[in-house]
Amino acid sequence: MKARPLMMTAAALFLGATLLQALPMRSQSPASRLVRLAELDINPASLDAYKAALKEEIETSIRVEPGVLTLYEVSVKDRPNQVRLFEIYASPAAYQAHLRSDHFKRYKQVTASMVRSLRLIETEPLMLGAK
Repeated sequence: MKARPLMMTAAALFLGATLLQALPMRSQSPASRLVRLAELDINPASLDAYKAALKEEIETSIRVEPGVLTLYEVSVKDRPNQVRLFEIYASPAAYQAHLRSDHFKRYKQVTASMVRSLRLIETEPLMLGAK
C-alpha cells in the first residue's frame, strides 16, 4: 500500500474514533479547536520504552490539562513502529500550554533518541461530533 493512502486511512480511523469519544465538543464550535495528526517512525528496538513514555504523557495530559481534549495513539497495522497520534485541543492557546508543560517536555526529552522521524499534519476541523 502506498504511503499517502495509508496516511488517509489512518486519519479516517483517528477521526472516527474521535467522533465516538470526544464528548466535550458539543459546547464549542469545531473551528475553535486545534486538531492535528502526528506520524512517527519509532526505532523498533525502543518501541516498548517509547510506548511506556507516551502512555505516561497522554495519561498526564488528559488528567491535568483542561485544554487537552483528545489524545489517541495507534500504530499502522503490521507496522508497530509506525505510530500515529490524533490530538484535539480546546484552542491554539491550549496547545501552546501543552507544549510548555513539564510532562510534555519530559516526554520529548526521554523519547528524543527513540523517534526516527516525526511529521506533524495541521488540519481544519469541519465537523466534530460525539455520542
